[in-house]
This record gives sequence, structure tokens and C-alpha cells, in this order.
Amino acid sequence: MKRILFTLLIIGMVSTISQKGNAQQDTTAVKKKRHNLNLHTTFGDNEEKKISHQDTTKHPSAPKGRFLGGITFTRLDIGYSRLIDNGSFTLSPKNSFLDYRGAKTSTVSFDVLYFGYRFNPNFKVYLAGGFDWTLIRLKNNITIQENTPDLTYVESPVAFSKNRFSSSYVHIPLNFEFRSKENAKGKRFYFVLGPEVSFLLNGKVKQISDENGKQKFTDDYDFQPVRIGGTVRIGYGGIGLFTKYYFNNMFNSAPQSGLKNMAFGITFGLN
Repeated sequence: MKRILFTLLIIGMVSTISQKGNAQQDTTAVKKKRHNLNLHTTFGDNEEKKISHQDTTKHPSAPKGRFLGGITFTRLDIGYSRLIDNGSFTLSPKNSFLDYRGAKTSTVSFDVLYFGYRFNPNFKVYLAGGFDWTLIRLKNNITIQENTPDLTYVESPVAFSKNRFSSSYVHIPLNFEFRSKENAKGKRFYFVLGPEVSFLLNGKVKQISDENGKQKFTDDYDFQPVRIGGTVRIGYGGIGLFTKYYFNNMFNSAPQSGLKNMAFGITFGLN
């Protein structure tokens, strides 16, 4: 995950430098075309604010609607994950082996690409693509088994200082964004909601113990291969709160039918 973040940071820096150089060489004709299609690298809402300002000051007759898209590092969601067992936050006996430490069970996700259309200064629709991790810190000294038809485990004779069970997905959200006018401080209120579909990359078990040191195992672990969910965000400026809920089962495993996942936390880089 650190390599992904570092790579995105380098891409963003290179793209930003390139755009500054290209901007000095743009002709009047190219500038006019950019009102209809704005492809750029952006971190938060700075780039779109710049484009919006140019449209309203230098080109008062420019159309209100415009296409937007490009490489982005926005909507960084950091928070907590919770398992919901047939409508309850308490795990049933058949799922009690998944008992977890709530304060250390987390979620991280962010977008790296997006393409959409802003209809007016207060509303846009866009399709994004990015990555999503759910990190479950198990309480019990168990090892989730690989290559099994259903989610199974074995009890371990050693005590783990860390026993993390996680999933990685590529997510594709469709967002409907509403935002207020800028206030005197140049800030806006945001309300964003929409569905998303995610595709499983892999599942992973990471364990640390005195006896075995650090161990990592990778498998699909019967995680749902295609996950369907929805997200709601509210925010001010570039910071907000999010809630995500996934409608289908967390695992493609018959004994875990009805076990779902939700997440909530802080969003950085609303735009």
C-alpha cells in the first residue's frame, strides 16, 4: 500500500509540473477548447476552483456545463469497519471466530481516476476508480484457512500479537455531488452520495508471534468477488465524514450468509 501511495504522489507531481509548462505554451484556440473538456491532475478541490475562477472571470460567456476528468488523489477515506450479522452488530455463534478488536478494525480507500460532467457550479456527476482495503484485527488465536470451499479456520497453539484478516478491492463509484456557493472564506459545503461496485483483488492474513515471527498468507478467503454498496459523504472545504454500506454478503460462503460490512470515518480531499 505504501508503494501505491508513493507512486500516486510521484505521478501527481510530474503531471502538475507538466501542466504548468504546457500552460505557458497554450494558444488562444486551445484555451477555448478547455471549457468543454477539462482533463487534469488534482489533489482535492484546488484545480477545479482554479478552472471555475477562470471560467467566470476571463470567459464570462463560457457554458456552465463542462466535462471533467483525469488522474486524481481525492476522496481519501480513513475510518472504522464493522461487521453486521443479519442486522446485528453482535456476531452469531457460527461467526464468533471472527470476533474482532473494534478500535483496530479499519478501512482505507481513495480514488485515482475520475470522469464526469459538471452541470452547473453546484452539481456534478462523475464515475471514479480507486482502491479499498478492509482490515479486520481478530481477537482469537486462529488462522483462516486457504483454498477451502467455505470460510474455515484452525485454532493456533501460539499467541498472536497481531492477527489481521484483510481484503483488497478495486472500487468504481458513481457519485452525485451537490455543493453550496462559496462563502466569504472561499469554502463550500458538500453532499455526495451514490452506488459503487467493487472487484476483489485478494484477501490476506498477516500474523505476528514470538514463535513464528511475521507471517503473511494470500488467498481469496471466500471474500465476495463482486461487492455492491453505497456511500454518503458530507463535508466542508476539503474535509468531511463518510458512511459506506455493502448490500451483499461479505463472504461467498454459505455459513456466513447474512454477514455484511459497513464503514464510517473521515474523508480528505472532497472536490
